Amino acid sequence: MIPRLYIDGPLHPGLPAPLSAEQVHYLKNVLRRAEGDEVRLFNGKDGEFAAKIIEFRKKAGAAQVGEKTRDQEPEPDLTLCFAPVKRGPLETIVQKAVEVGAARLQPVLTERTVAPKLNIDRLQAIATEAAEQCGRLTIPSVGEPIKFAKLLDEWPEDRRLLFCDEAGDDETEEWGGREGRALPVLDALKNADSNADSWSVLTGPEGGFSGSERHELRAKSFVTPATLGPRILRADTAAIAALVLWQAALGDWRKP
Repeated sequence: MIPRLYIDGPLHPGLPAPLSAEQVHYLKNVLRRAEGDEVRLFNGKDGEFAAKIIEFRKKAGAAQVGEKTRDQEPEPDLTLCFAPVKRGPLETIVQKAVEVGAARLQPVLTERTVAPKLNIDRLQAIATEAAEQCGRLTIPSVGEPIKFAKLLDEWPEDRRLLFCDEAGDDETEEWGGREGRALPVLDALKNADSNADSWSVLTGPEGGFSGSERHELRAKSFVTPATLGPRILRADTAAIAALVLWQAALGDWRKP
């Protein structure tokens, strides 16, 4: 397989493109590539280009850009808003969300969020690596954590929010009992505004959303509550399951 690399800069056929020290290390020492070998380059806006490695130095390198191999195509305007969890599951969320097709990743601090300080640079690097490996032509952004209240206060009214709500209405029962449960995701999306161009998915922490957070979300006109099935999913599993179901119902997974 020909390696793919993201280049933060212009790509023009016939001109060299710089390779960072990290990219040189990856190509030379991990993939055992040499000068003259092929790579694919993309920058998130101009499509994908064939290229050949022309120089390896200790702290940098270069590749000669060739012909365009793929045109840039539009992707769903889909954001994953998620409560941060421990490092391992957190990195899984970022990696798999990129593969599934999220355009942005937004950590949200809820009442029950328990997580260490986030290393956004590392998470962005994971997102970049995932995009390079899965063949997409854009790099999803990873935002700085935002508090739940601020997220809703600043919410744009033209963006729909799929709220993964696993609780019922009876606060004396575990997970709220059975009464008041939301519709399954695919049924909920059928009843939602399927013509909306912009969507976000919101998943909670391991302990779920608090009662007040749930009631506040349910009261918003832009929110579509939905359940992810009869089992309680881990936070990382829930995030990816919700993205997969949205993509299958409204996203680019419907394309041949």
